[in-house]
Amino acid sequence: MSKSSTIPRAPTLLYLISPLDVGGGFPDRLARALDAGPVAAFQFRVKDVDQHEAARLAEPLQRICAERETAFIVNDSIGLAKRLGADGVHLGQDDGTIEEAREALGTDAQIGVTCHDSRHLAMAAGEAGADYVAFGAFFPTTTKETKHEAGLDLLEWWQAIFEIPCVAIGGVTPDNCGDLVRAGADFLAVSGAVWNGDEVAAVQAFHAAIKAAQA
Repeated sequence: MSKSSTIPRAPTLLYLISPLDVGGGFPDRLARALDAGPVAAFQFRVKDVDQHEAARLAEPLQRICAERETAFIVNDSIGLAKRLGADGVHLGQDDGTIEEAREALGTDAQIGVTCHDSRHLAMAAGEAGADYVAFGAFFPTTTKETKHEAGLDLLEWWQAIFEIPCVAIGGVTPDNCGDLVRAGADFLAVSGAVWNGDEVAAVQAFHAAIKAAQA
């Protein structure tokens, strides 16, 4: 799994995470965001709704992602991901195992795991077959309660040793993402920085910041 220093890194990509409210006009906002620049993946993250309602909310969003070749990832729920035929699932530490997700979703599914600030959790996820690991929070965030703070050294360590992509999450904005890009984040997971304002301008600003950091 070790990396060769002669292999150039691929550009850092955007990974959008939904706000909790994805009803109303949100599908139009998602389409605008995805059309503003390349987005590798979109994570469907809703809370306190039953699976039937979640599936109803997901349907237009999943279609928008498919039309733009953006991976549609379900947060937390292996069952919902299977029901939707999603491209993958993102697992917290209490959301089931990678083995369970792989059995339910198949070999082609993208399975990501929240690893907080833990090298041990990340290595365990990699050994269990995760397709990516997520580290954070790197900055203060209001999207969810922050219990773990990760440092840039975590990205540098992972990038130097492992081939599995890593995602940086937590308070990421166009103004602060440059250090994450330079430290080795393969993906920037962003939510509030996009949805709390003009999503088109935000996606464009992220792409400009990533390009500047990798210049």
